[in-house]
Amino acid sequence: MGTSSPFIVPVITSGSLEITGSGKNVYITPLKIASETPQGRYSVILKGTEKTTGEKFLRHTQFTVSSKRQIVLIALSTPEFVKAGETISSTFLLKNNGNVTENLVLESKNAVIDRSTTLILQGGEEKIITVMKNTHKDLGKNEFQNVNLSVYNANNPKEIYNAYSSIKVIAVNPVEDDIFHRLPVAASVSFISMQNRGEYRDGFQGEIYSRGSIDKEHKHLLEFRAVTKNPTEFNSFTPYEEYFVNYKQNNFFVHLGDKNYSSSFLTEYARYGRGAEIRMDTKKVSIGGFYNHPRFFRDIKDEFNVYSKYKIAKESEITAGYLYKIPRRENTGVSFSTFRLDSDAHLPYVMGKFKLTKNIEVSGEVSYSKTDKTTGNAMMAQTIFNFSKISGNMMYMRTSPEYAGYFNNTGTFNGNLQYQVFKKVSIMVNYVQDAKNFQRDTLFLAAPYRKYLQYGIQYRYSKKGSLILYNGFQRYEDRLMPKEFDYKEQFFRLSLDQQLGIFQVNLQGQFGKTDNYLLGFSGNSSFYTVNISFEKFRTSFNLYGSYAVTSRYQMPNQKQIYYGARILSRFSDKTNFSIFYQNNYMPEEYFADRNLFELLFHQQIFPGHEFDLSGRYTLQRGELGNKDFIFSMRYTLRLNVPTQKKAEYTSLHGNISNLGVKKVEGIRLMLGNHLSVTDEHGNFVFKNVVSGEYVLEIDRSTTNINDIASVNIPASIHLTDKENTFNFGLTEAAMIHGTIDYSETGHSGFIRLPVEKRKKRTLLWKYQMENTLTGKWQFWEKHLILRICGPANGK
Repeated sequence: MGTSSPFIVPVITSGSLEITGSGKNVYITPLKIASETPQGRYSVILKGTEKTTGEKFLRHTQFTVSSKRQIVLIALSTPEFVKAGETISSTFLLKNNGNVTENLVLESKNAVIDRSTTLILQGGEEKIITVMKNTHKDLGKNEFQNVNLSVYNANNPKEIYNAYSSIKVIAVNPVEDDIFHRLPVAASVSFISMQNRGEYRDGFQGEIYSRGSIDKEHKHLLEFRAVTKNPTEFNSFTPYEEYFVNYKQNNFFVHLGDKNYSSSFLTEYARYGRGAEIRMDTKKVSIGGFYNHPRFFRDIKDEFNVYSKYKIAKESEITAGYLYKIPRRENTGVSFSTFRLDSDAHLPYVMGKFKLTKNIEVSGEVSYSKTDKTTGNAMMAQTIFNFSKISGNMMYMRTSPEYAGYFNNTGTFNGNLQYQVFKKVSIMVNYVQDAKNFQRDTLFLAAPYRKYLQYGIQYRYSKKGSLILYNGFQRYEDRLMPKEFDYKEQFFRLSLDQQLGIFQVNLQGQFGKTDNYLLGFSGNSSFYTVNISFEKFRTSFNLYGSYAVTSRYQMPNQKQIYYGARILSRFSDKTNFSIFYQNNYMPEEYFADRNLFELLFHQQIFPGHEFDLSGRYTLQRGELGNKDFIFSMRYTLRLNVPTQKKAEYTSLHGNISNLGVKKVEGIRLMLGNHLSVTDEHGNFVFKNVVSGEYVLEIDRSTTNINDIASVNIPASIHLTDKENTFNFGLTEAAMIHGTIDYSETGHSGFIRLPVEKRKKRTLLWKYQMENTLTGKWQFWEKHLILRICGPANGK
């Protein structure tokens, strides 16, 4: 009995069979087919001899071995740990258990493969793949790092085989954890001087601020701030006097002091004052309220608010509340609304937010107000939608003439829409209409009244460039008296954004026809603007220039030139510098404080100590031409105040026993950044160590060259706040000589190699014994013969 391939072996190689005259019989020949047998057609050959006559015969039977694909990828060996800065080397076994030749691609996302990344593997063939990964020597803590290997067929990249190995990386210079949980606190003192409308003032201002958790579980959050009175007139560039503290814990929040208190969009959108706020949350319901004494609005003396919020779903909720306002009787001060409270005001309100679908969200509010003489109402509705090609939002608000909330006697509609026609082309529409009457704080001036519609198309012609064309109209009206501008303008605008190397360039041109309601004439208005920004040498540069010929203000065809620049340089992580200049601002920006020249310098002197210097020429809010100067010098001290002890100091005791070495005295041991030296009996101790995980190492320069530990050293040790002990011994290394005689298998009858092809190898090892009593080896289908010659010292 025989076959046409050495990979196919008959189980029964010989036998006998008796057949009667004209008889038939079936002779079954079981075959053993190796898994790596290539696909194809094979023959079974039956040779026979008739015992009586000696006549010989030969029969062939063909059969087909079909294809079989099976890749095996396993982690073979990997070190238990490496020191930070060393290279991790892991080996993986890759074997083709199928009978089809595989064209394989090797990949590793976080390491380097030591061979070509393509490999052709025959059926039954196996390879050992080594993957290496560098570790960072400045690692602060011990950590586990993964090394991975991915294998897939070049013709079938979706069928991926993965294997991983995890290795512990030991920090050479570990950073010890602080045993205290600390709260960051910044305390500063500033010297501020200001030339304000011809009058000079200066003085000091102090500030202390902190925000963070006061416990190691981060469940209790605390924030506080105290800023003393500003020695000069308040402006946007110096802090205003403020004192507050707030505390938050899971489902509880309380605030005491100054803040912008807000009940709802319609009733009290933002009112800065001094008071208190409290809120309690459960899974579905929130209850809260506040008391506020406004500091920059003379119409209201005190106000109280309570509310309850119910969460319907994850992103849907409804809120019902009540706001009570107590007016000041004198009613003095600047206001942007002619409405005044004649008595205490009651304002119940209901608002809700609902996630209708994955792409659509709606929200709204209704409110009612009542005083002794008036009643009013208000409503607001808003929707936000976001689909793959179209997105936008719309908001409508209306209030009655005698509504006693934040807005009154006004209506407004705002919205924007963006539709992506093609991949590079999109259409945009934007409409804004400001509310005319609102109860704004007098701390700042209000922006001009705006009403504008613009629509346009954007074409992104490349990854680094786009072109936008706009058309529309805009209406701007000064809210203060006497008015500086009041106009309506039809315009067409072109905007080009392009990145050229390191330069980001923006060019704009606007052409319009202006109806000047302030002086009663019409004219043309055109603007040409360029912005160039780039970054080089850790410094960012931004250059701006604009030329305008307008009919918006005091005369037709009025020429205006605006230009400026900002340079921000980060010399290092501790030093940065900024300089800004702009020659003037458009009249529409009068409501804000505006820098004409600004110089800022920040320096960290050493950790926790910072110095800031600033100087500014400014146009204060409401000013059009009179410049003022502000100088500030600030020193900041940053502290980490301990609030809770999160760990305990502990100690490690141990002994090094003598297992045949010359001495165990004077051996230096290292535990992270801690050192200890053994006494004459091998005892050592580490004191005042923070609980945690460490690695114990031996300074090899303090032991003999052949001395080795009875356990794996370096050793990973986890120290608790209880008693910690670690003992081990020192012994001498040994030499092992041996011969390995092996065959591919210990079983007979299946692809056995001829005796003359068996291999013999002689090995000489210097074996560093990890355990003086036992040495362990593992072999797969191989036979081992060792001759142990004895220890290295001849004993």
